[in-house]
Amino acid sequence: MSFRELTMVDIREVLRRLQAGQSARRIARDGVVDRKTAGRYIEAARSCGVGPETTLDDGLVAEVAQRVQARPLQPPSEAYKLLEAHRPRIEHWLGAERPLRLVRVQELLARDGVVVAYTTLRRFAHAQLGWRERPPTVRVDDPPMGEEAQIDFGHVGHIEVDGKRRKLWALVVTLSASRYSFVWPLLSQTTEALCEGLDAAWRFFDGMPKRLVPDNMTCAIVRPDPQTPGLQRAFLEYAQARGIFVDPARVRRPQDKPRVENQIAYVRERCFDGETFASVPEARSHAERWCREVAGARVHGTTRRVPREVYESEEKSQMQPAPAAPFDVPTWTRAKVHPDHHVQVAHALYSVPTAYLGQQLDVRVDRTSVRLYRGSELVKLHARVAPGKRSTDASDYPVGKANYAMRSVERIGAQAKARGVHVADFVARLLSGPLPWTRMRAAYALLRLCDRYGADRVDALCARAIDFEVLDVRPIERMLRTAAQIETQAVARGQVVPLPLGRFARDPSSFATHRGGHEGGSR
Repeated sequence: MSFRELTMVDIREVLRRLQAGQSARRIARDGVVDRKTAGRYIEAARSCGVGPETTLDDGLVAEVAQRVQARPLQPPSEAYKLLEAHRPRIEHWLGAERPLRLVRVQELLARDGVVVAYTTLRRFAHAQLGWRERPPTVRVDDPPMGEEAQIDFGHVGHIEVDGKRRKLWALVVTLSASRYSFVWPLLSQTTEALCEGLDAAWRFFDGMPKRLVPDNMTCAIVRPDPQTPGLQRAFLEYAQARGIFVDPARVRRPQDKPRVENQIAYVRERCFDGETFASVPEARSHAERWCREVAGARVHGTTRRVPREVYESEEKSQMQPAPAAPFDVPTWTRAKVHPDHHVQVAHALYSVPTAYLGQQLDVRVDRTSVRLYRGSELVKLHARVAPGKRSTDASDYPVGKANYAMRSVERIGAQAKARGVHVADFVARLLSGPLPWTRMRAAYALLRLCDRYGADRVDALCARAIDFEVLDVRPIERMLRTAAQIETQAVARGQVVPLPLGRFARDPSSFATHRGGHEGGSR
């Protein structure tokens, strides 16, 4: 019989037969061990005081085994002695904050004349330094029911969309306690797609966990720090709206989310490989059915229980209620306030008060509203308008500028009426028509002439222009400028020449041909 090292069970059997009075020859004849081996263990047992009534506990069996199986220590080889001399350096290289690979340690030693085989160096590091290629891990216990869900994205194939071959991704959501999983196929890994997939998962489970453990996906995490990770603003709002705490995994640490990490390959191979889908909705319908009838109905390899049954019987009652309405995922951006008091957001314009001109503001956009913030201060709230449109609040403009900016025709009419009847009539005729704001500059120019040359003079010239049906401000301006020059020259010569009010500015009675005082007189 060839040599083999006996196990605890084999040694216990030899000792049990010894207590029964069997000899080494009888033990060998029954095929337990060969006679010489049985003799060595019998001798060691007797030296340990084993008798017919001795209890064969694990400590006694281990002591007998040690006496037989103990081997004298071999003297260290020359290579081991050489490595022992450089032990501090090797420990430093392998235990540094950024440890070196063992093959690099071998290269550095060889450069200094210490040439040893890689296998020898590896055995030395294992036996003497306790080094391992992979650090030992600790299995983390499952969280309480309804406490945690782990999520991850995985590439599961391709799909034809509008004649183009697109990558098909899957969002996998796994409940850590019951191992019940949900799969959501999608074409992109955006924040909107992530929130949509999570809401679909909560509808599938008919409940929500209290904590979410995502990978460091850019649609959810902007700063993958192990202690203070930064979440996307939109995703953070989603978590707040759903009442879920987010605990991201560390970078390149799959052990932080092992419940879902091991599911990606399983989902790809068992749910999608070999399948052909005409559309994304068809893929989603197939994945949901597979989650419920295949993955959820199998006996899980670790828990040895059926995930769907565990969820229905134990975990579902511990979940938070599922959301009743979809989440309106906002978009956050930054915009500069331009000199025209507006910012451009999603190809539309929104007004901002004068105090914020030239500043950069944080902008939150959802389906119905646009909010502008400076830090934590809400600067302005607008209802969202279509691209190409604008939302303007007149109170955002400086005093006196709002009417001009808002193209208020009524305001111009009121200002013209205050300057004179004919001025008001002229402005009303000027701004009549389907596009009055195209002639607003002319109306404002007429009002400025009233302020410069006097409202009475402009009113008289407006009456004359109306009589001749000349709705043009430029002739009125030329006549006023000419009259002003005449006055200036007369003042320079010491003469005062009043500005004529027109050819027919005299009282109408001066043109009467009969001064009799009764109507119907002779001509």
